[in-house]
Parts: sequence; structure tokens; C-alpha cells
Amino acid sequence: MSDHSISSHDPFEHAHRKRTPKAEYATYFALILCFALPVQALVWTWSLIRHRRLPAVGPLARALRDAEEITPAIFRP
Repeated sequence: MSDHSISSHDPFEHAHRKRTPKAEYATYFALILCFALPVQALVWTWSLIRHRRLPAVGPLARALRDAEEITPAIFRP
């Protein structure tokens, strides 16, 4: 029988990486999104004026993409 007591040592314990708390990740994501949205709105507007047609990707999608790329980079070791 296997011993599943509290004192047993998990041989794979060192292999598990400590995860970042979801609240902290969400906070950074929201902050980056708040800063990226006005910038991407300006870029989108400038592109609209310059090319005289709607860009394929809107400012919200661009800001979300920026936040999705930048936030994980903050938490990398």
C-alpha cells in the first residue's frame, strides 16, 4: 500500500513552478490594456485618415493583443 500521509515527500515537488496569482495577472493586464487602448485608438485613427479605409483590426483588438503579449513577459523568470 502507498503511504499518503502528510509527512510523505513529493519527488516532483521541485519540478512544479510557482504560479502567479490570478488577481495580480488580471491587475497588470487591465493596467496595460488601459494604457494601450488610447494609443491604439490614435494609431487606428491615423491609419484611417492616411489610407482612407477602415483598418482590418480595430483599436480594441490591437490593445487586447498588446496586453496579451506584454503581461506574460512581466511574469517570466
